[in-house]
Amino acid sequence: MTPHKFWFLVLYLCAVPLTAVAQTNPSTATASASTPIKIGSVTVSGSIRGRLESWDWFETSAAKNEYNFGAATLRLSLSQQHEKVEWQIEGAAPLLLNLPTNAIAPAPQGQLGLGASYFAANGNRDASVFLKQAFVRFKGKANSLKLGRFEFSDGAETMPTDGALATLKRDHISQRLIGPFGFPHIGRSLDGAQYVYNTKQHNFTFLAARPTEGVFQLRGWNELDVDVYYGAYTKPLKTKNSESDMRAFVVHYHDGRRVLKTDNRSLALRAADLEKIRVTTFGGHYIAVAKAGAGKADVLLWGAGQVGDWGRLNHRAGAVAAEAGYQFNAKVKPWLRGGYFRSTGDGDPNDATHGTFFQMLPTPRIYARFPFFNLMNNEDAFVQLRLKPHAKMNLRTDLRHLRLSNKNDLWFVGGGAFQPQTFGFIGRTSNGKQSLGTMVDVSADWTVTPTTTFTVYWAGVRGGEVASSIYPGGATARLGYLELTKRF
Repeated sequence: MTPHKFWFLVLYLCAVPLTAVAQTNPSTATASASTPIKIGSVTVSGSIRGRLESWDWFETSAAKNEYNFGAATLRLSLSQQHEKVEWQIEGAAPLLLNLPTNAIAPAPQGQLGLGASYFAANGNRDASVFLKQAFVRFKGKANSLKLGRFEFSDGAETMPTDGALATLKRDHISQRLIGPFGFPHIGRSLDGAQYVYNTKQHNFTFLAARPTEGVFQLRGWNELDVDVYYGAYTKPLKTKNSESDMRAFVVHYHDGRRVLKTDNRSLALRAADLEKIRVTTFGGHYIAVAKAGAGKADVLLWGAGQVGDWGRLNHRAGAVAAEAGYQFNAKVKPWLRGGYFRSTGDGDPNDATHGTFFQMLPTPRIYARFPFFNLMNNEDAFVQLRLKPHAKMNLRTDLRHLRLSNKNDLWFVGGGAFQPQTFGFIGRTSNGKQSLGTMVDVSADWTVTPTTTFTVYWAGVRGGEVASSIYPGGATARLGYLELTKRF
């Protein structure tokens, strides 16, 4: 796209937070945030999000690994609430600016960052308008039924009252397997039905739906030949000194698209296997926060097992996560956490069983803030520090050591089906290596006003043997971005 549009977005992202602060006082900001826009009994709401991304992928001379691009997404919604029924219609209008046109190298180096992914999905097309959500929800005293097109996140069926526990659920539990993939500028919706029975003691959630196109592809109208069925029981627990949350779930995933699967078999074997994928995942989580001394201690456990059919192969896989932390009672509220995640990989590409944990339809960027990996064939040991130096400022930094679980499997990236003709996950050969790399990142989230947030993010990666065997020109990578979101 033309350079003046790109630099206009730069100036917009940098200038709007400052003008918002200068023109808004706390009393008017609160009033503005709490007063919805009305047309009769219909509420008008929405958001605009702009982001500047700077990518420096692992080095290669075969394509452009270092580039900048911008994007913005406008979402506009009409909704109406009644005692027993509500409805919402929402449209989305994403715009991509200055995408790299030469950031795709021959295999196995492939797409060099998400700018390449957008260009691979859209070519020179840079904008679209489509229906993001359109649903009606029927409400009873404790139950509800939602029908239509909507967004859904597994693990977010209930929201704890404790702030730390809510943060754990949002950033370390939800969307591991099903999510709207909100970091890309198009995202994912589901067409289907969702039934919820909710009380203070229990929550039952059932979902039957099909994902839409979108994510990196600007065309987001149509649904895919993919079915997902989800059922979960969540029980919140609260005592005088602690709050916890536990869930048991089962997901059945069916992919009827006749596309080339991404796994560690030879190209000839994969090309000959266009049979359907049918995978059932069962698992659960437990998270808790309790007073401990002057601060709070937390613990997180998550696990899942999988059975089913991976085309012509049997499918058997699993994943576990264990984390713990402590939030100190100090001025900047330091919260130190650490944890370990491991999912299975496939050890033999020639046997009758597929052993790679399948992430289905997640929002991978929550768990891979620099999305050069996901939760498939992955070991992730991390230390994390969160700080709150001001009521409107949140700081976070992570240090992660990443390995492939099985050196005979692939290095996976991606977040699932988003178009009819491609599988949705990308796999690169491991070359018999396991070390993927060490990543450090830092982010700052600034609540400029109650309706405006500004984010700065930077990450750096020193690649391990897997990355250096594929990118001998240099196994280091960096990602930085500026993001502004305005809700109305």
